[in-house]
Amino acid sequence: MTIFLCGFMGCGKTTAGKIVAKKLGCGYADTDELIVRREKMTIPEIFAQKGEPYFRQAEAEVVKSLCGKNMVVSCGGGAMLNSETAAAAADGGIIVYLQTSFETCYNRIRNDKNRPIVQASTREQLRERYKSRHEIYKKNSSVTVSCNGTPAANAKAVIAAVKGYK
Repeated sequence: MTIFLCGFMGCGKTTAGKIVAKKLGCGYADTDELIVRREKMTIPEIFAQKGEPYFRQAEAEVVKSLCGKNMVVSCGGGAMLNSETAAAAADGGIIVYLQTSFETCYNRIRNDKNRPIVQASTREQLRERYKSRHEIYKKNSSVTVSCNGTPAANAKAVIAAVKGYK
């Protein structure tokens, strides 16, 4: 089964995802890393040269290609905003929303030069984006897990939620 982790930038998808995959003994992938490898460009370069719509299309293709595989997938913060991508992920696995406070996310991403949306936004704009995405993440996810603990505790909560969902 494919476990898709979604949530706002900085919620811990990559960190928790690697731990979950190791504990479950399955593969791991990060959609952003796969896109960077495929495009041979950084995410800021993709946004600057090809635009966000192009990036979102590449993201949708990567998510769809991972459906049905025995792995944990950390999705980019915008992946599940596309209803077709979310539907494909739901059909091909389970979507877990890692719900983390805005303050925690912001403190993790605020100085990250590899996040073009963060670099182009004020704190309040990011807070509004966070609020607007919350309901979409909830709607498109199979389960929601509160992830304000340590990475190990968050991973444990994800595993429990996935096992409970089956």
